[in-house]
Amino acid sequence: MTAPSTQPTPTLADVARRAGVSTATVSRCLNTPDRVIEETRNRVLEAVRELGYSPNFGARALAAKRTNTIGAVIPTMENAIFARGLQAFQEELRLKGITLLVASSSYRADLEEEQIRTLVARGADGLFLIGAHRDPALYDFLNRRGIPTLAAWVHDPDAPVPTIGFDNHAAMLDLAREVIARGHRRIGVISAEQASNDRARARVAAIRAAMAEAGLGADTLSLVETAYGIDEGAAAFDTLMQRTPRPSVVMCGNDVLAVGAMGRAKETGYDVPGDVSITGFDDIELAKVCSPGLTTVHVPHRQMGTQAAQALVAMVAEGAPGQGQRLDTYVVLRGSLAPPRA
Repeated sequence: MTAPSTQPTPTLADVARRAGVSTATVSRCLNTPDRVIEETRNRVLEAVRELGYSPNFGARALAAKRTNTIGAVIPTMENAIFARGLQAFQEELRLKGITLLVASSSYRADLEEEQIRTLVARGADGLFLIGAHRDPALYDFLNRRGIPTLAAWVHDPDAPVPTIGFDNHAAMLDLAREVIARGHRRIGVISAEQASNDRARARVAAIRAAMAEAGLGADTLSLVETAYGIDEGAAAFDTLMQRTPRPSVVMCGNDVLAVGAMGRAKETGYDVPGDVSITGFDDIELAKVCSPGLTTVHVPHRQMGTQAAQALVAMVAEGAPGQGQRLDTYVVLRGSLAPPRA
């Protein structure tokens, strides 16, 4: 039997010779591609492809005591709520030569903790999380392990880790005031479960605060808590519209729930906004393409993802505690909100 032929494993020096550059330039191209001009970078990457070169990340991690990976745990991958922010986060990491590892917790605190511990065990240099509410013991674990951690989609100066995001209470308060200013007095709310979701709690509290400002009694608010999803939004809408008195507006904790509610409204013969107004939160693509267009709160997803990546990379590189940032939101008025019929 003829033994299979073997080819020598290509080295960094082989790539450098093929591309006509120094080994230092090859290393920069692979680790920090934004520091290499495009023409040179393309030449190096072509040499990498032709030779089949693969960096020895294990050896590099042992030498540098870093893996050049960042872990992210997001609540769900089933809808577009976190997609744009996470995309921008990953794009910024790629410019720094860092790989993103993503896990989804399905809004379960126990699963999120398991995934965080797994990412740490796999050598993630830092962690990107959504929201600041979680067991203090988990933050203690991350602090003891020295893992730089940052939370997004929330701004809370008192959180155990830096937060880069927006004030959920202030953002929803602006929208609730707009709703009330248009004459709505019977307000339905479809929210995520509030117990372990600081964003949902802040948004519901903001609606209650706006109602109190306007002298509306707490009994004029009707609340349904549900999982985030289009079908869940539809079912929650059914529940609200069967209650007495029926709400004249349904304010949803995100655009996905709102689109589900709007679809069910049409299926059951309700005119939006003639019979019932519907609002969302996030301003994802669905909000612009549904009919009528969805009144919502615009969240700066891409800016948040980019700035979170920059801050977390700096925390990893410098060992600094990191600084939180508050980003601006604003209300987007579209056709799904109108004054209630007399």
